[in-house]
Amino acid sequence: MQSFSTADAAVLHAALAARDARFDGRFLVGVTSTGIYCRPVCTVRTPRPENCRFFRHAAQAESAGFRPCLRCRPELAPGSASIDAPSRLAQAAARRIEAGELDGEGAGLPALAARLGIGERHLRRVFREAFGVSPIDYAQTQRLLLAKRLLADTAWPVTDIAMHAGFGSLRRFHALFRSRYGLSPGRMRRGAGSGGDTLRLALALRLPFDWTALSENLLQRAWPGIETGDADGRLLRTLRIGTAQGWIALGPPDLQAGTLALEVSAGLLPVLPRVLDAVRRLADLGCDPQAVAERLGPLAAEAPGLRIPGSVDGFELAVRTVLEQQVSLEAARLLAGRLAAAFGDPVDTPWPGLDRLFPQAEALAGLDVDTLAGRVRLPRRRAATLIRLADELASARLDLGPSADPDATIARLQELPGIGPWTAHCIAMRALDWPDAWPEGDRVLGRMLGDVPAAEARRRAEAWRPWRSYAAQHLWRQASLPPRRP
Repeated sequence: MQSFSTADAAVLHAALAARDARFDGRFLVGVTSTGIYCRPVCTVRTPRPENCRFFRHAAQAESAGFRPCLRCRPELAPGSASIDAPSRLAQAAARRIEAGELDGEGAGLPALAARLGIGERHLRRVFREAFGVSPIDYAQTQRLLLAKRLLADTAWPVTDIAMHAGFGSLRRFHALFRSRYGLSPGRMRRGAGSGGDTLRLALALRLPFDWTALSENLLQRAWPGIETGDADGRLLRTLRIGTAQGWIALGPPDLQAGTLALEVSAGLLPVLPRVLDAVRRLADLGCDPQAVAERLGPLAAEAPGLRIPGSVDGFELAVRTVLEQQVSLEAARLLAGRLAAAFGDPVDTPWPGLDRLFPQAEALAGLDVDTLAGRVRLPRRRAATLIRLADELASARLDLGPSADPDATIARLQELPGIGPWTAHCIAMRALDWPDAWPEGDRVLGRMLGDVPAAEARRRAEAWRPWRSYAAQHLWRQASLPPRRP
């Protein structure tokens, strides 16, 4: 496991004393005199250096015997980007655990290891080397912190909170909560909290954050019947995860607090960890704008809060990208609307016109080319690409989740007919949450770099590693601006 050195400790204590928000989510501090661990932005009196122990994540701090602070609430700290991981394999396992893949019936380490293509023993070893705790300890910390948040922010019964946080046993939840935090779940409540059938949360983000650019980008590509916006500046969309279905409302942000509003319908609460993971990917909440700006330099200076518009579902994003090949965004949306109307299942929402779920891969995998091409009015070649893509996802030969290996997935995508480097890298950028994709052959990128060929554009983009996805986003943004007056 990567640990902090003595020199690191001095820097981290200085950041703690300054309550430097740039370090929030980068480390936690355990205070030996109190037995509590805090975020670097905590407003309590700064502890003495000799009383501080620094940790990279909450599971590590709790494994060392520290309890989370009730004032700064470590469960609210912003997340990190995939590129920050000490091990891709360990990070893939951690992302799956955070999304609740060790919760519920049929879940467990053997199944998780199999999905990652490794043995259970190897998973335990690489995970402990990367994070300093076992996968089970990591999962328990994630469940406890989510339960702690729900206790503070909702008026739900403790039984419901235990279930939504991923605990299969109420007795186990009470016992683990008491042993880790030293008090009962009921005593953790901060007040009445929010009631009702939906859940409202504030998700942490790092500033600067350009919600306007992000939401406009997403709404330009919005699937008719599946995504829309409202007068309050929120992004509304339907969502299906497994057998759970419903809707989410995202935004707008509170930039002073550094949070983004989220509302989740009752139908999605049984898969809440997976919903939160999907929303973080959709809004790119793991982005570290400071690190991106330092690498991109002048390219990012005019829009330092720009984010990658992500996706809640890899198959949906892949289909969207294929439909956008060599056509306008408006034409692609027209095709997407026909696809959703023909093959998407109906769902109830509070908003007229927002009434379809995106079709599952299984719904397209069994189609013949003429049926899909005829109902959506697609070219046969493109219909064949979508059917092959759906078949790969439905048969689990292809993984388009954020924990998939980017290089292997990009290579596998390009083996499919109708998918080249541009499509594969756009999918990696937005579905795999990969910050270092480069959509090779993109004519706008080549033009913005001086009308250079694809090979030269790729060579110049090397200077922006490991944030080439953000470089592409900034170049696309600049290309969309009106010409400057001399």
